[in-house]
Amino acid sequence: MRTTLTIADPVYRQAKAEAARRGASVGSVVEAALRAYLEDASAPAPHLPPLTWSAANFRPGIDLDDMSAVWEMVDEGASFRDSAADARR
Repeated sequence: MRTTLTIADPVYRQAKAEAARRGASVGSVVEAALRAYLEDASAPAPHLPPLTWSAANFRPGIDLDDMSAVWEMVDEGASFRDSAADARR
C-alpha cells in the first residue's frame, strides 16, 4: 500500500542513512521500524513477581481500621523507621 507520511527532517535523514547502510529503500526501513514498534507495543507486559509484605514495619498497638489512631500516629510525626525501631525494642 502506498501512503504519504510527514516525517521530521532529522528522522528522515536517519532513516535515509540507515537505508543506505542496509542497501535498502527508505520505505522498507520505515516499515521495519513501524512493524517493530507495533509488535513491541502489543507484547504482553513482563510477568512481575507477586507482592509480599512483612509486619516488621508496623507499629504495635495501632489498629489500622481505627483511622483516628492512624492519623494520631501521623500527626505525631512518627516515621515507619521509628515504628520499626520501636517494634524491635
